[in-house]
Amino acid sequence: MSKLLCDIYRSPREQEMYLYVQKQEGLARVPDKLQELFGDPVHVTTLILTPERTLARAEAETVIKQLQEQGFYLQMPPVVDDEMRAIAAQNSKLSHG
Repeated sequence: MSKLLCDIYRSPREQEMYLYVQKQEGLARVPDKLQELFGDPVHVTTLILTPERTLARAEAETVIKQLQEQGFYLQMPPVVDDEMRAIAAQNSKLSHG
């Protein structure tokens, strides 16, 4: 695997949902249905992806592989974090009640 120049977009509809695409291809290979669900993409950053690169919630090798094979990588919001926040909120209500 080599280096890959990648654009990252965030969804205006879903908090913490990101779409990674190869810079030179842009959104050309992203299916219309996904673009419709994702909303009007908001450009976050451009970066050089290498297998060794550390990403917050994805393995760089997985992202590179999906970019090469399907033309995009969709990073979904962390469901567990939302559940944990709800539990934490419930716990704080119980302990302060």
